[in-house]
Amino acid sequence: MNFPHTYLASGSPRRRELLTQIGVDFSVVKVDVDESQLLDEAALDYVRRVAIAKAQAGFQQLEVSPTNCIVLGADTSVIIDGEILGKPKDDGDSRRMLQLLSGRSHQVLTAVAGVTMNDTQCVISDNVVQFAELSADEINWYIATQEGIDKAGSYAVQGQAAIFIEQIIGSYSGIMGLPVRETAMLLKKISE
Repeated sequence: MNFPHTYLASGSPRRRELLTQIGVDFSVVKVDVDESQLLDEAALDYVRRVAIAKAQAGFQQLEVSPTNCIVLGADTSVIIDGEILGKPKDDGDSRRMLQLLSGRSHQVLTAVAGVTMNDTQCVISDNVVQFAELSADEINWYIATQEGIDKAGSYAVQGQAAIFIEQIIGSYSGIMGLPVRETAMLLKKISE
């Protein structure tokens, strides 16, 4: 597939790796968007709103003529018992999240938004991850790796936390933070 040059409004190395994997020529645009959840905001609405806000903020920062530009923004959330688990604040918050996920399945939503001069499109990747029952020692070990400190739900599916995962239903790349199939289709549609 031929993709247009794209701007990625994300500092995530995983999103950069996934775009590179599917052959997208892109540049990174740094954005600072308030990711606070609104009162009574559903998880699906939350990830969509934040992904679009990131893409729009990136589009506004372009220093080139934005006529033929596409900016991608993405947001990933882990949801269990109706609670959105964002990035942990500290080790205690990380422990709380891993204990919640232990032995249970949870939802991982990733929204990808594309913004151009004339259009805004958004796709959602909805996935389920089943965690094994985690012992206190396993949780302590994983927290000590610091791998999950900047990840939604306090874990990285592509990292050492893979040993905790019994089953995935959906898109592995979507759980990582950028569903490649949906992203490719979005880029194709929005550039037509």
